[in-house]
Amino acid sequence: MALDGDDSTPVPNLALEAIVKPALRELEPSFDEKAVENLRGAFAKAEKEIPGLTQQIVGEILKSASLSVNINEVLLLCAAQNSEEYSFNVQEEEFNALMKKAKDLKSILAKIPAEICNRQKFLQTIKDIATAIRDLLDAVNEVFKKCQYVGKMSQYKEGLERNKKEFVKYSKNFSDTLKQYFKDQRSEAVYISANRLINQTNHILYMFKLATSP
Repeated sequence: MALDGDDSTPVPNLALEAIVKPALRELEPSFDEKAVENLRGAFAKAEKEIPGLTQQIVGEILKSASLSVNINEVLLLCAAQNSEEYSFNVQEEEFNALMKKAKDLKSILAKIPAEICNRQKFLQTIKDIATAIRDLLDAVNEVFKKCQYVGKMSQYKEGLERNKKEFVKYSKNFSDTLKQYFKDQRSEAVYISANRLINQTNHILYMFKLATSP
């Protein structure tokens, strides 16, 4: 997705992972498990074919219900939830540190809607986000340095490096969006940029999951 700041552009996968899949998990005890699994698969397939479709569907549902809800704010608030899609079981300490740093970053970003109107708190949150971004990049570098022969790391090295570069791009875009926010006070742009950064964080986790899978 381009870094063009287009507010109308959905954030791929985020609504699926942060809203739809958790909602479907809640349905499982009350409905046929296979039916719920088929529905989950249908959403995943549709999202793969048309990235961002799930967010558009959720947004239209909210509109049709006449609910005055900011979908980008809701996504950001939900983004820190754990997702099986981005979790992996490994013994190496470096991978566990990586997952923790990614979780920390997403949790801090999820605080933005609650603190953006309080300048003092928001400035501290911005500092915390900057630290969390550096910590995550350091964790990625540690994995590259010490775990290059684990699993399929060598096979996925090019893709992992590309994801890291994309993450850096979106981090810079987020920083630029914050600078613009203090000029125009457009919180919506901050929410969207934060969601895109979370999406890139998830991409990193997913690629490492593939690289460490049996």
